[in-house]
Amino acid sequence: MLSVGLMVLAAAANATGSVLQRKAGRDEPDSESSSLRLIRDLAHRPVWFGGVAAIMAGFLLQAAALATGPIALVQPILVVALVFTLLLAAAVFRRPLHVREWGAVVGMTVGLALVLYALRPAGGDPHATPPLLWVIGSVATLVIVALFAAVGYRSLHTRRAAYLGLATGTGFGFTACLISAITAAYNAAGIVGVFTTWQTYLLIVIGPGFFFLLQQAMQAGRLVASQPALTLSNPVVAFVFGFAVFGEHVRTGGWLAAAVVGTAMVVGATVVLVRSPLLHDHTDMHDHTDMHDHTNMHDHTDMHDHTATTDGSTEPAPAGKDGRWNSNRSS
Repeated sequence: MLSVGLMVLAAAANATGSVLQRKAGRDEPDSESSSLRLIRDLAHRPVWFGGVAAIMAGFLLQAAALATGPIALVQPILVVALVFTLLLAAAVFRRPLHVREWGAVVGMTVGLALVLYALRPAGGDPHATPPLLWVIGSVATLVIVALFAAVGYRSLHTRRAAYLGLATGTGFGFTACLISAITAAYNAAGIVGVFTTWQTYLLIVIGPGFFFLLQQAMQAGRLVASQPALTLSNPVVAFVFGFAVFGEHVRTGGWLAAAVVGTAMVVGATVVLVRSPLLHDHTDMHDHTDMHDHTNMHDHTDMHDHTATTDGSTEPAPAGKDGRWNSNRSS
């Protein structure tokens, strides 16, 4: 239960970090989304540091959870980060949740609890995993990250945010596997084990790259595009890695049917939550306002392009020397 509680707190911290970093990077131009200048610009915004602090807190909580429980049990809990994101947006923008959204929140919570109770993942030892399995799993995961990132860089707006979110979530799922191995080494040999296992140094090398990828995903498009991909791909990667590489196991038989029902509830709730207006930025509202203002200005100009006659009708203003209609005829 300790590992579950720690992971719930980690999910809340990750959701807070996502919202704050998206808020900080929302006004950055698209031309900065793939350059180091993005980090420099964001570093001047206090809200961005708040997001970084939240992510670091989530990282530490996640490490503590992975040290006390199997990754297949702990990591799927991160899907509730989407719930925390919605609740945080409701509090920040002072917009209450609708009945359907509350139903999705309850559905996701119940569905996740049903999956974890039905499967009850256990076993496995990342520290004792054969090196060949580590190599195969690591290479396969990093290739998937590279493919998602490549597609994201070649896309625009919503597609860009979604694919970069997938790349980031997959990368963070892999870092969770590395953290699980590092904590297992610590449990086996103390601090010496941390500095003598190769996963520590791989994490140091690729961790900053995934963090930079997160900044681009948050800046590339609306939160509704990046957050679901980021939230769902992370636990899926860790779950598969736990069984295929670490050798963890689950209950079978009728419990699998219950797990399928729970998974369907989580997926259905996710579909409802990502459609919530609270996960949409104010960009669309601003665009609508700009179009409305532009239309009013256009209509206003059209009105001035006509002059009143003595009988109350209107006629176009006379043309000037250059052949164009004068919209401001002197009286």
